[in-house]
Amino acid sequence: MSEIGFYHLTRTPLEAALPKLLGRVLAGGGRAVVRVGDPLRLASLDTSLWLSADPDWLPHGTPQTGHAELQPIWLTEADEAPNGARFLFLVDGAASARLGEYDRVFDLFDGQDEAAVAAARGRWAAARGAGHALTYWQQGARGWEKKA
Repeated sequence: MSEIGFYHLTRTPLEAALPKLLGRVLAGGGRAVVRVGDPLRLASLDTSLWLSADPDWLPHGTPQTGHAELQPIWLTEADEAPNGARFLFLVDGAASARLGEYDRVFDLFDGQDEAAVAAARGRWAAARGAGHALTYWQQGARGWEKKA
């Protein structure tokens, strides 16, 4: 079973929060897959990761750029980990049938969107029912705060 963290975005948009989390994975020598919900989001995140100031270097690739096996971060719409990632980031309500194949899963959702919050609750219940270890994180004044 995987450790799944639900990350409730309440203070910053995904484009500001995701780079810092990805930077921590890379700093620890890990590889990540970011699964998005649609091609427009993939293109948008690709651009925002290249322009990120914190951290200022997030090497990554997409199906359009290719060479997945060389990419420490892979952005995709598919349920895949062609770069050998052990960390999965799910955004925009994206799901995976392969949660158990990752060491850690980050499920990021927009706390300003009631539909996104309700969908995250559904994913939480399904993951709990599957026996995964769950944590809930919410953005606070000083960063991520682990809640009960």
